[in-house]
Amino acid sequence: MTLQTQLVLRALLREPAQERYGLALCEQTGLPSGTVYPIIARFERLGWLESRWEDPDAHIAEGRPRRRYYRLTDEGAERGRDALARAYRPRGRGAAGLPEPGVTS
Repeated sequence: MTLQTQLVLRALLREPAQERYGLALCEQTGLPSGTVYPIIARFERLGWLESRWEDPDAHIAEGRPRRRYYRLTDEGAERGRDALARAYRPRGRGAAGLPEPGVTS
């Protein structure tokens, strides 16, 4: 899992039931939209996120483009936590830069 994917997942997991729009995730993670949107599209294809378009009248009153809101599914929150835990789990001595026992360089 890339660092960028981890950052987006962490932002979503802060409040899993909260809906967020893509540019808000960009602001929260410090990542550009060209990085964030492919990640959230992948999460949605996996069933980790669900999305909806905001009410058309909401953006007209504010004079901005219509937003698409994303929210973690229950399964997505669970799998996301597991994925982050695996990403931070040490992978033996090799993860610390030390050779695995019995491996010579």
